Amino acid sequence: MQHDPLEDTAMTEQSPSFALTRPAHVGRAHLVVRDLDSTAQFYQSMLGLKTIEKSESGITLGAGDTPLLTLTTSSDVAQAPRSAAGLFHNAFLMPNRRELAHWLAHAVNLGVQLQGASDHLVSEAIYLADPEGNGIEVYADRPVRDWAFHPDGTVEMATLRLDLQALYDSAPKGAWTGMDDGAAIGHIHLQVGNIPAADKFYEGVLGLKKMATYPGASFFGSGTYHHHVAANIWNSRGAPERTGQMSGLQGYSIHFNDKEALETALKTLDEMEIAVERTAEGHALKDPWSIGVTLSA
Repeated sequence: MQHDPLEDTAMTEQSPSFALTRPAHVGRAHLVVRDLDSTAQFYQSMLGLKTIEKSESGITLGAGDTPLLTLTTSSDVAQAPRSAAGLFHNAFLMPNRRELAHWLAHAVNLGVQLQGASDHLVSEAIYLADPEGNGIEVYADRPVRDWAFHPDGTVEMATLRLDLQALYDSAPKGAWTGMDDGAAIGHIHLQVGNIPAADKFYEGVLGLKKMATYPGASFFGSGTYHHHVAANIWNSRGAPERTGQMSGLQGYSIHFNDKEALETALKTLDEMEIAVERTAEGHALKDPWSIGVTLSA
């Protein structure tokens, strides 16, 4: 088993989550929605996100002062079909298992309909959806020292039954007061048209490592994290590029803690003649399915 010297300190409650200490990690996601008010209310009440910025056509929500999710709308938003490329789920990473349990108790008290719960060996995850069908995962990582790494650097993952009752029983008894300041989007899981193109883009262009594979899915991580980005074809095999004002995932950002890794990615994008636009947020481009990706350091 390969061991990272940061592992033993990265999972303490006082430290940033391991996912955020890697050379690159997900920053925020941008969803286009049809009903801005009700969708925003869901993320505020159910997930405990706080308003950071608001306008007539959009709102940015976050944990503490950190923006995690932007919602925008317009008069011509069209419902994306379930088979479209775009979002499978945004995965909100709790800083520890205690916070995950506390959120679960809050969700149960509000009567939310959960869609599933899984033990992935590296993490414990709960699944649901927002009012417009955008997938959500709320999860906590297990300590990295307990992950099983293969000789090639990939990590052992599985989808096993999660004992929700035991997790619920471990929750603190006081009222949940909202998303912890240390929470983040730990990873983003995409629906794409085909896996080889996803592998080429996320490994070959952006420089992430394929950390695990499932039938019809690849999981890409930076710096030994189990995955910051995943891509699957379970609903979207053969999906074309996104068009117009489709609802769902407009784009997301990847923040580079390692500026050299960002420069390498930008050089590869230039060599492959993939268009990149410099914006106030960073370097904006489109993936093979016209999902926006903004790279920043």
